[in-house]
Amino acid sequence: MMRTVTMVAVCVLLPLLFSAPAGATSQSALADAWAGYSRDAASRSPAYSFPYQHCFDESARRHDMPVTLLLAVARGESDFNVTARSKADAHGLMQILWPGTARDLGFSRVSELYEPCRNVDAGTRYLKQMMQRYDGDLHLALAAYNYGPRRIPVGADSIPKGAAWYSGYIYRHLGYVLGDGSRDLPSGTPYDADRKIILVEFAAPYRAEAFVETMEAASPQLRLDWFRVDAGKFRVVMSYSSDSELAAARTGLARSGFEID
Repeated sequence: MMRTVTMVAVCVLLPLLFSAPAGATSQSALADAWAGYSRDAASRSPAYSFPYQHCFDESARRHDMPVTLLLAVARGESDFNVTARSKADAHGLMQILWPGTARDLGFSRVSELYEPCRNVDAGTRYLKQMMQRYDGDLHLALAAYNYGPRRIPVGADSIPKGAAWYSGYIYRHLGYVLGDGSRDLPSGTPYDADRKIILVEFAAPYRAEAFVETMEAASPQLRLDWFRVDAGKFRVVMSYSSDSELAAARTGLARSGFEID
């Protein structure tokens, strides 16, 4: 069940409305982080059992891709919403752009992009193409997945800030998929076992990211994340798995001026 917050702290939100886009992680550090993941990706397993897991497992096997990478992209792109649609007219779990990329990947109708396994397979194929184009450099491959390969030069040391930001965004979701830094989880824990509370929504992704960073710095025990939920809408949520965790979160939120129904 998704719950909502009754009061928003102006002292937290106002600075974010006028802040510059976040960009704390350097491009070289991101490239190194992705290279480190690539070296042992085959040995890493998801911390959860995710929605449409069979689609991701099958596509990973078919195209020799790390399933954790595919799950991270899908979580960042749609949070596993099969009917997700972006302002740029990208659709489905892996946000395949219509009509250009979709037609290149074999789709003839927009409705086909809402078939989970077909969408995942198409996104996997496209990401595999990008990895081959950039000689296995995941930082560049992910930037091109989002920005398009014509805008990301092969072998580039520096890429547009927005493209680099996307690489970091997916890396954050990869951490969740792998369970890095989280509590110990029994194998196969369902992704939806956690309950979520909606904290706030923004019209720009950078604002949502800055909000999460600000709140986490103030209350490290909070488990916060943010997602694109619709065209031009980015939602910040807090996850919890028990009444005791919720009680502790209430205290942390209250310090920043939030109250939960």
